[in-house]
Amino acid sequence: MLKQILADMYIEPELLAELSEGQKQILFFKMREEQIRKWKEREVKLEKEEVVLKKPVKAPGKKVSWLKGLDEDVWVWVMGEHPEDKPYNQICDNIIAERARQQAQREAEQIRAKKEEELVKRFSNVQLMDSQMDIMEVLMKEAEEKELQARQAAAAEEQRRMELELQRREAEERRRAEEELRRLEEHRAQQIYMDLKEVQCSVQRHDKEDPEWQETLRRSKAADERRRSVAKQARDDYKRLSLKAVERGRVAAMSKAFGGAAPEPKPRFQPKPKPRTVLLNNQPLSRKAGVRRTQSTSSRETIIKWFKDKQVPMRAGFEKDQDCIAPWFHGIISRQEAEELLSSGVAGSFLVRVSERIMGYVLSYRCQEGYKHFLIDSSENSYIFLGVEQLQYASLADLVEYHKVEPITMAGGEQLLNPCGQRDGQLDYADLFS
Repeated sequence: MLKQILADMYIEPELLAELSEGQKQILFFKMREEQIRKWKEREVKLEKEEVVLKKPVKAPGKKVSWLKGLDEDVWVWVMGEHPEDKPYNQICDNIIAERARQQAQREAEQIRAKKEEELVKRFSNVQLMDSQMDIMEVLMKEAEEKELQARQAAAAEEQRRMELELQRREAEERRRAEEELRRLEEHRAQQIYMDLKEVQCSVQRHDKEDPEWQETLRRSKAADERRRSVAKQARDDYKRLSLKAVERGRVAAMSKAFGGAAPEPKPRFQPKPKPRTVLLNNQPLSRKAGVRRTQSTSSRETIIKWFKDKQVPMRAGFEKDQDCIAPWFHGIISRQEAEELLSSGVAGSFLVRVSERIMGYVLSYRCQEGYKHFLIDSSENSYIFLGVEQLQYASLADLVEYHKVEPITMAGGEQLLNPCGQRDGQLDYADLFS
């Protein structure tokens, strides 16, 4: 069932409605991993085609990898749990200080540009007046050539001295202007920071006095705390269940008792009853234009053929180490029919039914609040809850026996206590073994 979902990259809305929030998150995680795997395969294929065509090899594309912790498991970081995470007030102060510094720097740049224009204009006028005076003196003394040469030398020396003095005065003016601009920039940054801080404090005071804001803040903190608690509990539950499964020897990787060419057992059940009419809605759902997926094979006939070919050799529905059908096993029945069967039982009653929409199983469970339904995937010659845990079982009987002792989820505490049998005079799994 999981293979079919990952191949289609699509899940029927009816099946999605039967998943809990935790199951939906894990299913989304697996679909995302499948997308990345297909993308990598496509990139490798394109690179090989480019090599054949003697084209330059593309630069390596982006890669996605999961950061792992010391336990070689995916590392998860929840914001606010690490001791080095900065508090909200400190982050706000840093942002305000940076904005104030940038604004003061922009204002100082504008003042610096104006000062530069004034200095250039001022010293250019002085140089122009000095050059005009030199020309007048040269014209008045043209007749006296020797005296003119001496005066030209003296004028040149005086001109050089005046240029040096002018450069010194210009440098001094620039230095004083730069110092003044620096002081103004620092003062302006401090002033802007204080103004922004005052605005923030006034907004915070106003928000703290607002009952609606107080209630929103309280709910946000409570939601963050719940998320951290659920994440921690999920990690602890997964480790605990994995260790217990290994200790009890019920993981499929350690035991595959029924495999290969085992002879097909003959189920013992009452005579086949009259066939009952089952209404199935196989009309395809309307999809957006441009979206394509593979054809789904989930008709009743297809599911029956799959069960006879694949599941009967694995002793699906049989009691453990016996040749009789388990009392909790049911055929292809709907969710509503399962809830009707469980309605006469108490909390802890359960049954395992063949899904009417996809090749797999559904464990229906009655709790104090109502009913829960857990999808069971059997695509890897083993049985595993879809989106609840990562433990694999060699048979449906192993799965049921294990969860008679251990709950399916720690949050719900679903222990399989009372198997729900067939209606009187009816066997809903007869067509699966006929």
